[in-house]
Amino acid sequence: MTMLRVLLVVSTLLSLGACQGEAGPPPSSGDAESGAETPSDAGRADAALPVDWTILHERLTWAYDNRVDTLTMGEAVVALGRVFVGTPYQPRTLEIPGPERLVVNFEALDCVTFVENVLALARVVKTAPAAVLNEEHVYRSLYQGTLRQIRYRGGSIDGYPSRLHYFSDWIADGEAKGLLRDVTADLGGVADPEPVDFMSTHPEAYRQLSEAETLERVRADEIRLSGQPRFFLPEDRIPDSAPGIQNGDIIAAASTVPGLDVAHTGIAIWLEGDLHLMHAPLVGDSVQISERTLARRIQEIGAQDGIAVARPLEPGGS
Repeated sequence: MTMLRVLLVVSTLLSLGACQGEAGPPPSSGDAESGAETPSDAGRADAALPVDWTILHERLTWAYDNRVDTLTMGEAVVALGRVFVGTPYQPRTLEIPGPERLVVNFEALDCVTFVENVLALARVVKTAPAAVLNEEHVYRSLYQGTLRQIRYRGGSIDGYPSRLHYFSDWIADGEAKGLLRDVTADLGGVADPEPVDFMSTHPEAYRQLSEAETLERVRADEIRLSGQPRFFLPEDRIPDSAPGIQNGDIIAAASTVPGLDVAHTGIAIWLEGDLHLMHAPLVGDSVQISERTLARRIQEIGAQDGIAVARPLEPGGS
């Protein structure tokens, strides 16, 4: 598929308000964090700015003041997610010049970094006492370590391929690390037999894949991921399975684009008896809680045909 074809695919997704996620097409036309550089990518040169640490302190202070540490993990995720409602949406927030390194960016979020930052905050609050705020270097380091554990394979940074670009890989790796549990099959999900190879079949869309060694590492990860069992809950089953989805569950919308596993991510939230999605969508320009129910949202977007569901686990527990 040529770059023109890639852009045509993305154009269709854009018209449907999709957020392709970590492995998706370049964000000049979508919501990927890992695409080719484009003139619209303002980006930041630093992995963290003073404003990010200010926001981190504010979010942690709010969480301790409101006793988020006493909530269940799912409710803590929802509470902290709500604090980010209204935060600007921005694609490619992880793409900065230079070698791969941990990016902390609270000023703007995409669909994946919204989920990652909320989960990291919840885990910090649930594991560290409020007194951690008295030592700036301690809470910064704790947050960075937690975010690194969530974002990178095995929790270690080893170049661009070590980032968990495909969200199904993100879920599987998170489950192996004890961060979450994939409950999709338990909810009635079915096996997804489609191969995952979007990045290696569209290397022109990713600046880092111009290096042959990096491309080969990504291709090897795709082969491994394609050989592992993956499940998704088809869109017509979501209404019946919704009662089994809990506040704070991580929702991954399955993609219909060949080679791409997940089109969008967010957090499950129950409102007045109905299941909705809290997320950072391309359409809307900021973190929001969808007006439509989760089932209706998936059913009405042609580029998405189901969901995977991952449940955040209590630190040190289940």
